Amino acid sequence: MMLDLGPFSDENFDRKKWVNSACQSRHPQDSVDKHLADLEMKIQMVSEEIGASLEEQSASSLLRVPRATREVIRLRDDAVSLRSAVSSILDKLKKAEGLSAESIMALAKYDIVKQRMEAAYETLQDAAGLTQLSSTVEDVFASGDLPRAAETLANMRHCLSAVGEVAEFANVRKQLEVLEDRLDSMVQPRLTDAISNRKVEVAQDLRGILIRIGRFKSMELHYTNVHLKPIKQLWEDFDLKQPPSNKLATDKTSSDIQLATSGILFSTWLPNFYDELLLYLEQEWKWCMVAFPEDYKSLVPKLLIEMMVAVGASFVSRINFATGDVVPETKSLGKGILDILSGDMPKGIKIQTKHLEALIELHNMTQTFARNIQHLFSESDLRVLMDTLKSVYLPYESFKQRYGQMERAMLSAEIAGVDLRGAVTRGVGAQGIELSETVRRMEESIPQVIVLLEAAVERCISFTGGSEADELIIAVDDIMLLYISTLQETLKSVRVVCGVDHGSDGVGSRKEMSLDKKDGQSSRRSDSISNEEEWSIVQGALQILTVADCLTSRSSVFEASLRATLARLSTALSVSVFGSSADQNLSHAASDDGNGEPSLGGRAALDVAAVRLIDVPEKARKLFNLLSQSKDPRFHALPLASQRVAAFADTVNELVYDVLISKVRQRLSDVSRLPIWSSVEEQSVYHLPTFSASPQSYVTNVGEYLLTLPQQLEPLAEGIANSDANNEEAQFFATEWMFKVAEGATALYMEQLRGIQYITDRGAQQLSVDIEYLSNVLSALSMPIPPVLSTFHTCLSTPRDQLRDFIKSDSGNQLDLPTANLICKMRRVIID
Repeated sequence: MMLDLGPFSDENFDRKKWVNSACQSRHPQDSVDKHLADLEMKIQMVSEEIGASLEEQSASSLLRVPRATREVIRLRDDAVSLRSAVSSILDKLKKAEGLSAESIMALAKYDIVKQRMEAAYETLQDAAGLTQLSSTVEDVFASGDLPRAAETLANMRHCLSAVGEVAEFANVRKQLEVLEDRLDSMVQPRLTDAISNRKVEVAQDLRGILIRIGRFKSMELHYTNVHLKPIKQLWEDFDLKQPPSNKLATDKTSSDIQLATSGILFSTWLPNFYDELLLYLEQEWKWCMVAFPEDYKSLVPKLLIEMMVAVGASFVSRINFATGDVVPETKSLGKGILDILSGDMPKGIKIQTKHLEALIELHNMTQTFARNIQHLFSESDLRVLMDTLKSVYLPYESFKQRYGQMERAMLSAEIAGVDLRGAVTRGVGAQGIELSETVRRMEESIPQVIVLLEAAVERCISFTGGSEADELIIAVDDIMLLYISTLQETLKSVRVVCGVDHGSDGVGSRKEMSLDKKDGQSSRRSDSISNEEEWSIVQGALQILTVADCLTSRSSVFEASLRATLARLSTALSVSVFGSSADQNLSHAASDDGNGEPSLGGRAALDVAAVRLIDVPEKARKLFNLLSQSKDPRFHALPLASQRVAAFADTVNELVYDVLISKVRQRLSDVSRLPIWSSVEEQSVYHLPTFSASPQSYVTNVGEYLLTLPQQLEPLAEGIANSDANNEEAQFFATEWMFKVAEGATALYMEQLRGIQYITDRGAQQLSVDIEYLSNVLSALSMPIPPVLSTFHTCLSTPRDQLRDFIKSDSGNQLDLPTANLICKMRRVIID
């Protein structure tokens, strides 16, 4: 058995644990005593070996100590000697510096004088050379040797820079500018011919000439002018393919319009134009790589930029007309989106979804072309590529700047087309049908409107890349307000149909309308509406709760989705715009990642939104601040709409309550003025048996209505409980509304009771029975009996001659004292 010494070096070594472990590892056939004896012998042998090794190493160490001491003493002596030598050298340097300082200063002055003399000599040589070049330059031009002429002009420019603003050479400076223009004009026809006929060597020589005299811009201009003409011919090909009958819109006849429809559509022609233009640029890119290897990365993009500037106004006009061609009304007038926005259209013509869809379709074609251009010009500097893509998207800029206005106008027209006017009074007996139709339309309109708003968000991302997200939020918020206002107006009609308002010129709150007015309305309604139709109206009113619930939930989900979209835009734009240009330095965005691919910031900076925002940092910063807020859970993307949705839900709850309580209000409207309260029991000469009073019809009608109410709430509750998870919510919903109506009915009843001026003993007996019946109904509905109502019942049940003593004995323990005093006043009982 090998002895492992590792556990002995552990700081937490436990000898008992080690011995037990060693015993457990013995062979089963070995006895414990023998195993322990062997283990003890091995430990003793190892300890002896360790002791011998320590003794040997200690003796060796003692022998090395004197030798190490001598080495240390030697090193110390060497250090002292070196310090003395260095100190001696420093003293010598200080002495030498003091003796030679004056000589060095004199030499420095002589060197400055020498440099000035050499500069003056060179200047004199340049002046002499400038004079000589000025006298011979005409001969050089006369020889027709353009490279030599360029070299001569370059030398003259160098000499002029050397002599500075010397008055004697002012004419030479003017002469040089004239000569450079002259050489430029001599090069131009040859360069044009070389570029047109693909003469690589000639083009390179002529480029060298222009570069030598500092006229690279002229070379760019010549190259661009040569190629703009064939590209413009590609662009003008669209007009050539149009029928000759395209005249002014005001002069068009129906036959002209019919002929015009046979012309090719711009949306069909544009992809072919982009394909031909891309092919042309690819050919130029390949040729310039050979002819102008140092300039092709900026030369061909410059050509595309100048081309887009040249056709920019025409491009915008064609886009505008193309958006109008998709709708017959605008096509017949030869107008487009911009004309509608400017108001230069007949009334009734508004922006439609088809207009924006056509605009986005054209933009998608341009976006595809831009991606191809990005791939073709991938070797160009990022700043050049950004400018090129910006010029490609330039025709759409006027539309993007008015995106919010376009979206708002289009959505407003869509909202105006939503028909919610189902509740139009057509006659007695039709209210229930009208109300059901109106509620159905309201409920169906909510997902339609949400779909419209979701489509608006998609259009914003597709068309502007999110750069107009701030305008989108404002437009969507305004449209939600407009839609909710339409719903509110519809609720006014619903209130009239339900009989809780009289007339259509105002929606009076149940808190604002007087009781007499509502009583009159209820009376009129009871005369004209059957009991069956009353319950139909109640069912319709309850269904309006689903409208409010649907609007709240769908708007909440839409706002959450919009907030998530804004958060994604925040991340994307922060990388593309601020990640690459916040410091106005794009060079790092174009750096390679080691694999020859552009960096993440460079690729992201080519986003369609970043192309717009890269040069407008203030707008980008404001937009980014807005998008950054969307990551906050407390952020409301539609703040005004959220408040209006909550207000609409409150209005719906108020309407439903008014409808549910209207029958109760109708039955209780004249309770305080019933003649039975002041009636006196007639005296008879005969002893007739007395019978207990029974509840009157007004209170039994109210009680039956309250007991039937849970059945009316049941269908709506079942609609809410569409899953097991909502069962408790549905039960709570039904109970809440039942309690709310019961509480309202009790409050109305107690208000009528307080209005009774005088009540006889017979009236008190009858009222006590009525209150007891209503209390039983409330108990059946699991409603607590209000103390005021309980006080009314107790005090009216007590005989008149015992009432004063009963109130005094109670002392407010069970009774509501103000109510008890009021009852005493009604029953003409005086309390001291």
